[in-house]
Amino acid sequence: MGRKTPDNLKLLSLSTAEQGCSLAMVHGPSLLCEEFWTTKLTHSSRLLKMIEYMLENRAGAKLNDIDGFVVAGGPGSFTGLRIGISVVKGLSYAMNKPVASVSSLDGIAFRFACSSIPVCAMMDAKRNEVYCSVYHFNNGNLISRTPEIVVNPKEAVNMTKGESALFAGSGSKAYKELIEKEANKPIFTQGFSDNISAAALVQSLYLKDNYFSVSEDALVPRYIRKSDAELMIKNL
Repeated sequence: MGRKTPDNLKLLSLSTAEQGCSLAMVHGPSLLCEEFWTTKLTHSSRLLKMIEYMLENRAGAKLNDIDGFVVAGGPGSFTGLRIGISVVKGLSYAMNKPVASVSSLDGIAFRFACSSIPVCAMMDAKRNEVYCSVYHFNNGNLISRTPEIVVNPKEAVNMTKGESALFAGSGSKAYKELIEKEANKPIFTQGFSDNISAAALVQSLYLKDNYFSVSEDALVPRYIRKSDAELMIKNL
């Protein structure tokens, strides 16, 4: 059987990179359903139930119908990333289906791929820092993006090089006052559109020639920044 193309793949995509959890079922270019949940429960206690509920009640599908899995691989919450990636790796192994990892920041920026100005995707990394990358799109197509880094908010604003930009993501709201002061005519997204979108992860994935090139064994979180424990050990 020939290799399936993006036009006929059925993909289950998810992000647990931040407090909220995003799930999506995509069939080629069509979004079958997408859900975003945020509660006080941990990802580990709800994720499998969320997947089961969405497939049965929203997508009208079964796990066996899925051709592959997509997951936000980082940056983001250390615990959240581990949970999401572990669940996807387990499903991928048990079902012998491929899995792909996509930048969490892509899951923010690609929601605004039709923007005519640069999109500065910012996730709140705490400790007065943000995970950040600046994207340039043209008619929905990605033209360029800066490497994803963790910096203080002012440095993130400087990455727009004085251009008017659209600021999106949890970091853009956490440091909105600073951005308004430092940036050139900044534009902000609505708060309800700041979360990482599981569907947008798939949109980014389809830009790759070989999007399932990494095995589930090689799939690991991309933290960018060292954990608090590692920093404490280093400072001892």
